[in-house]
Order: sequence, then C-alpha cells, then structure tokens
Amino acid sequence: MQQPLIWLVEDEISIAETLIYMLSQEGFAVKAFERGLPALDEAHRQAPALAILDVGLPDISGFELCRQLLAQHPSLPVLFLTARSDEVDKLLGLEMGADDYVAKPFSPREVCARVRTILRRMQKSAAPSDIVRIGQFELNEPAAHISWCGHALPLTRYEFLLLKTLLNAPGRVFSRQQLMDKVWGDEGDSFDRTVDTHIKTLRAKLRAINADLSPISTHRGMGYSLGLY
Repeated sequence: MQQPLIWLVEDEISIAETLIYMLSQEGFAVKAFERGLPALDEAHRQAPALAILDVGLPDISGFELCRQLLAQHPSLPVLFLTARSDEVDKLLGLEMGADDYVAKPFSPREVCARVRTILRRMQKSAAPSDIVRIGQFELNEPAAHISWCGHALPLTRYEFLLLKTLLNAPGRVFSRQQLMDKVWGDEGDSFDRTVDTHIKTLRAKLRAINADLSPISTHRGMGYSLGLY
C-alpha cells in the first residue's frame, strides 16, 4: 500500500528532523523543504496528500505559500505550524483555507494525530463514486480535478474541460469543431486555433509528469483522441 506523501516546509532543522522521524514512524512518506519557494516549484509537478507549513519562513510567509499552493491545488489539506499564538493569525490561516493550526512548542505526536484526523476527514468527504479511474488518469469531476500517473495536473478551467471531454470517450476522435462546441460553447471569441493551443499546453503538462507516455493523439485532418495506458 502506497504511503501518503506529506510535505513539511520548516526552516528550523531540529523541529523538521523530529517531525520527519515521527511522521515516518506513523507510516507517512515525508518530503521536507527548508524554504517555501522550492515547494511552490515542486507543486507544479505533483501534490502531496497534505502540507505542513511553518508560518515564519525566511523566503515567503507561510500564509502566502498556502495561498499559492491552494491556487494550484484547491483540495490540498494544509496544517500550519507557528510560534505565534495570536488568535487573529489563527483565524487568518483558517480563513485562507487551512485545515488546522498548531502553535509552537508542540508535541510531535499531537501533530501526527492531527494529520491523521485531517486525512480521515478528507477521505470521508470524498465519495468514492466521485473519482473515476480511466487508465493512468483519475477524474474527479465534482472537484474539477484530474490526476495523471498518480500526480495532480495543474489545469486551467478550459484545460480541465478539454481533457475531461477526451477522457469521457477514450479512443473517439473529436474534430476541432466538436471540441469547440463541448468545451467553449457559444463563446464568440473562440476559434479553431484555441483547441490546438490548449492541446499543446495539455501535452506539456502530461510530459512534465511522464515523458514516456503520450496519451493525446493527433489525427491529421480529423482531430484529436485520447488513448489509455
């Protein structure tokens, strides 16, 4: 069984080492960052099961890091660590979309317990019927979320709708006009080149995760289709 991946963004080495050890003992895989910006770069390629963020990072505030991570992965659970005990800071973090908040000094076991509680809550709120596995893809239509080879795809609205259309009919060749009608509808400023541009960006995002597979096929003079692996 695959271990849930936890990201820990904490610049205090002693705290990070303790939490890495405890989380690993509890059955989690942990990827640690001493700064926030490298975590943002990594978020373009994958998303963890949960992110633990220190508020007082040296390069970017934990609150801003949370905001940018959630912009890429809206359903990402976030737990804040902070030396601040001010209720205003706590409310700010929770209002930004964080799931919990632990003030330093804290018990590492308490952090592990809160991580498990958040993940259990997430599992209960995500109905199994919402997630459909299609080859190496996982489609969660209500959440507007698609994963590829186990990694979340950072998709724009139209990229999501375009890929969803292809996923719902694997192997079927869609003409550009059919894709225009299904994805863009009656928007007057859309045209055929829009489909080609979005297919290009989709392929780039898929290659960034797995360069060996190319699921979207071009049928010259006909359109596009999606194959499964």
